[in-house]
Amino acid sequence: MMKNSISASKASLVFFLYQMISALDVPLDSKLLEELSQPPTITQQSPKDYIVDPRENIVIQCEAKGKPPPSFSWTRNGTHFDIDKDEQVTMKPNSGTLVINIMNGGKAEAYEGVYQCTARNERGAAISNNIVIRPSRSPLWTKEKLEPNQVREGDSLVLHCRPPVGLPPPIIFWMDNAFQRLPQSERVSQGLNGDLYFSNVQPEDTREDYICYARFNHTQTIQQKQPISVKVFSTKPVTERPPILLTPTGTTSNKVELRGNVLLLECIAAGLPTPVIRWIKEGGELPANRTFFENFKKTLKIIDVSEADSGNYKCIARNILGSTHHVISVTVKAAPYWITAPRNLVLSPGEDGTLICRANGNPKPSISWLANGVPIAIAPEDPSRKVDGDTIIFSAVQERSSAVYQCNASNEYGYLLANAFVNVLAEPPRILTPANKLYQVILDSPALIDCAYFGSPKPEIEWFKGVKGSILRGNEYVFHDNGTLEIPVAQKDSTGTYTCVARNELGKIQNEVQLEVKDPTMIIKQPEYKVIQRYGHVSFECIIKHDSTLIPTVIWLKDNDELPDDERFLVGKDNLTIMNVTDKDDGTYTCIVNTTLDSVSASAVLTVVAAPPTPAIIYARPNPPFDLELTGQLERSIELSWIPGDENNSPITSFVIEYEDGLHEPGVWHYQTEVPGSQTTVQLKLSPYVNYSFRVIAVNEIGRSQPSEPSEQYLTKSANPDENPSNVQGIGSEPDNLVITWESLKGFQSNGPGLQYKVSWRQKDVDDEWTSVVVANVSKYIVSGTPTFVPYEIKVQALNDLGYAPEPSEVIGHSGEDLPMVAPGNVQVHVINSTLAKVHWDPVPLKSVRGHLQGYKVYYWKVQSLSRRSKRHIEKKILTFRGNKTFGMLPGLEPYSSYKLNVRVVNGKGEGPASPDRVFKTPEGVPSSPSFLKITNPTLDSLTLEWGSPTHPNGVLISYILKFQPINNTHELGPLVEIRIPANESSLILKNLNYSTRYKFYFNAQTSVGSGSQITEEAVTIMDEGKMAMASRQVDIATQGWFIGLMCAVALLILILLIVCFIRRNKGGKYPVKEKEDAHADPEIQPMKEDDGTFGEYSDAEDHKPLKKGSRTPSDRTVKKEDSDDSLVDYGEGVNGQFNEDGSFIGQYSGKKEKEPAEGNESSEAPSPVNAMNSFV
Repeated sequence: MMKNSISASKASLVFFLYQMISALDVPLDSKLLEELSQPPTITQQSPKDYIVDPRENIVIQCEAKGKPPPSFSWTRNGTHFDIDKDEQVTMKPNSGTLVINIMNGGKAEAYEGVYQCTARNERGAAISNNIVIRPSRSPLWTKEKLEPNQVREGDSLVLHCRPPVGLPPPIIFWMDNAFQRLPQSERVSQGLNGDLYFSNVQPEDTREDYICYARFNHTQTIQQKQPISVKVFSTKPVTERPPILLTPTGTTSNKVELRGNVLLLECIAAGLPTPVIRWIKEGGELPANRTFFENFKKTLKIIDVSEADSGNYKCIARNILGSTHHVISVTVKAAPYWITAPRNLVLSPGEDGTLICRANGNPKPSISWLANGVPIAIAPEDPSRKVDGDTIIFSAVQERSSAVYQCNASNEYGYLLANAFVNVLAEPPRILTPANKLYQVILDSPALIDCAYFGSPKPEIEWFKGVKGSILRGNEYVFHDNGTLEIPVAQKDSTGTYTCVARNELGKIQNEVQLEVKDPTMIIKQPEYKVIQRYGHVSFECIIKHDSTLIPTVIWLKDNDELPDDERFLVGKDNLTIMNVTDKDDGTYTCIVNTTLDSVSASAVLTVVAAPPTPAIIYARPNPPFDLELTGQLERSIELSWIPGDENNSPITSFVIEYEDGLHEPGVWHYQTEVPGSQTTVQLKLSPYVNYSFRVIAVNEIGRSQPSEPSEQYLTKSANPDENPSNVQGIGSEPDNLVITWESLKGFQSNGPGLQYKVSWRQKDVDDEWTSVVVANVSKYIVSGTPTFVPYEIKVQALNDLGYAPEPSEVIGHSGEDLPMVAPGNVQVHVINSTLAKVHWDPVPLKSVRGHLQGYKVYYWKVQSLSRRSKRHIEKKILTFRGNKTFGMLPGLEPYSSYKLNVRVVNGKGEGPASPDRVFKTPEGVPSSPSFLKITNPTLDSLTLEWGSPTHPNGVLISYILKFQPINNTHELGPLVEIRIPANESSLILKNLNYSTRYKFYFNAQTSVGSGSQITEEAVTIMDEGKMAMASRQVDIATQGWFIGLMCAVALLILILLIVCFIRRNKGGKYPVKEKEDAHADPEIQPMKEDDGTFGEYSDAEDHKPLKKGSRTPSDRTVKKEDSDDSLVDYGEGVNGQFNEDGSFIGQYSGKKEKEPAEGNESSEAPSPVNAMNSFV
């Protein structure tokens, strides 16, 4: 029992060492590769099932790399193949690729067999797959006598194709004598076996040219079956029929398909009306995103099938008279596929390691090992090696342990073979990045500093900043496995020397590089929108600020294109000036500033308006030219002359010549050429087969004249086309076709009657013959039955009744895309901090993309918050990374949360399957501020605080921090007191506070990461009313600043009153009193007049009236006048001396009324406003 425990522990340790050591890869550095010994590695080989063209030489590929370079040998059908004894067979120099010469007398059938290549050097031997060579076959159709098909209207009909058996099987399609595809529909369609099925025949189906074609792609040949005749005769009335299945027959059938293949199930029914087909899976759902319906839903297509797709699939055919069904039992088997393929091991002497080979399949595959191409059971023994099923364990390896191991996983449906070498090297660390390399980045952008390295054992990498700096750690840095140091957001203080240190047990080496962080380029004064009159001048400014060490270049564009080549455009250091502006200068002008590190731009619009008219001169468009004459008529040229019309005070700048083609486009005028305004004769180039007539238009600064009268007509002779169609493209619209399009030639470009197009295509890099077809009156041709997304060479040549145009140039197109088949693998997430994560994935094989790789999409969503454990509505976010990128950053994550993500590859057709969901969690962050802070129940010496927990705790709250300090009369802050409160509390009573004092509170929450943002609030303790009067008398008001200011204001008012009274008395003594004002006079003080700024009428009779009702203080909690000689009522009307709910005084001074005269025996001494001032603290 103890031995088993020790063995398990050792196995776990070995597996850990494998995980660590197997990550060591040899960089593809040419100098390093020249120095390191390495066992052979197969880099290129022919496919396992290799079908060859029997007319061409057979090339069996086998390429390998290694140090020293490997030698090659071959076996055929399990025995040594001596190529020196066969003069038809040669091996390429420095290569294992065989070339079998068939074109000089050899026969492909003689070389059928199973081939295997071995690449060997002093460190081991690698072997290729078993390559089965078979020549393709495209036999002729057997001759048969086809009787005409006489069929009654409404009956079903099957036209059998029965193509010859070829290798590989041919592609079947039905056409007529004119090589046009026969139209297909829900009623008429082609089955998977190539037969043509009619659910019910109609009179229009009568024809004698139903022709089945078989295309053999390998030999680029097409075989044609004899035409089949169908004659439909009508009977009235036509009897309707319920559905019956034409294929498959019976009620049930079986289907076996391999994992990863495309499952095709078919049901075609007869009936009238035409039945509709529906598919279901018994006991389950059809797989989403992988299910497609083809051939008018008669074919069910499921891509990338797996064992889960096994089951019963039912097709139901239905029309108005009834239904029928068929159940297909599908079993999905699987050829072997990798779970873990063995990976190369680079070890040091004495180290341990493992090779793991795990595969799955249905049935379960068997695993066998070979060493240097020999079954391991009979290979030379190695004491450091132990085989344990699908794992080879190496212990204390030595240099003689270097070898190449082969893992073979096989079942009845196929096999997998993988080579993996064990290379025992003892190498001290080497840094491959050049010393003192300079990296430059822009402020606030990522900085990536390389440290490419190699060593055995794998070195550890450390980074330092500065000559004597400490080792770099922390969230502000990202350390990549390949040695690269990433600074996600570079700052100015990131500038400096960075040292990369690589060390293993055999040595240590370091390398220094430099990082410079530059200021970003900015346009500090951008060009502005301008409106300018015609013939004026305008200037756009573009003043920039940039890093002093970067050299900027400034480019000006007009409407996103280069500036016109015109001397009126003057480009200065900081501006663009346009002189003598014309209407053509209207548009958008863009200033682009580029440096070696960044680029910025800014745009402005220029609008040109007409200049104000000048009465003296009237400018107008010129009059049209006249008296057009044609001379010097030749096949391809003619001379045109004319007399200019009146220029109307604006010189003619140019003449525009237009032509009409009376043969192809009568009544439509086209631009021919333009000549200077000083020229009245021009030699014109002509095209063949055009009936020309010409007209001339004069142009000046104001505009264009009316066209001249047309010239006489001139018909040119026919000729071959001079040019071919333009814009030739090949883009598939479906996975199995290639749509070739082009821009047709215009009528006058045909150069003669009978314009047609020769469309040619062939698959690229396959050495196929060109396939051609001639079409007319179209600009598109569809090539059907193509492989999915393969490149084609395409050319389109024009021809007419007189011959062909010159040989056209070839363009490369692609057949149609299909959805990607494979999800990205090895998805890894590295959480950088609480709001940022980085996701990595392995790129999918380009063959599985099945289209133009557009990029990868990362779907990620928050599952739950770890602090609240409450799920919410899942809102998926999507980030798209263009191109073949294999990593990306996920910003804006919420701290202390659980997330899921998956990755999908995207091509022009859409998205591929999603990778398995990956779960990751973000660490804690600082919390948000508490949701509220409320202060209630003020007393003389205490306040009650209540608060709500943060809306976003971003972690586990550990406490709250309360800080508070008093504020005195001059708004100065007192000493700060700090209190730590447990996280489960939501209120606190603060005691032993000063009465009538204002306090400021600062409140925030804490997690283990730190404190969050704080919330602030102010409150006042209640005043002791018994001490108010005493406090007012204890203050020396003569020394108070407010009192001095108040007295100055009163003195100024009295002085103004005296001056006004003096002026009034000089004008006539008493103030005029109006009766109307006597009747409605304010019992207190009249307001100032709005017109002259003097005071209104004053009545001595009202001197001693009591306060009016509106100015009295409230009865509840009021400071009454008779209780103190210092009543605030004396300081002005409108002072409401009531207290607020928290005990603070609420008062407001009114500047609209003067102070009332003293009443009775009340003291005329100025009252103390101490209490009022306390309330304003």
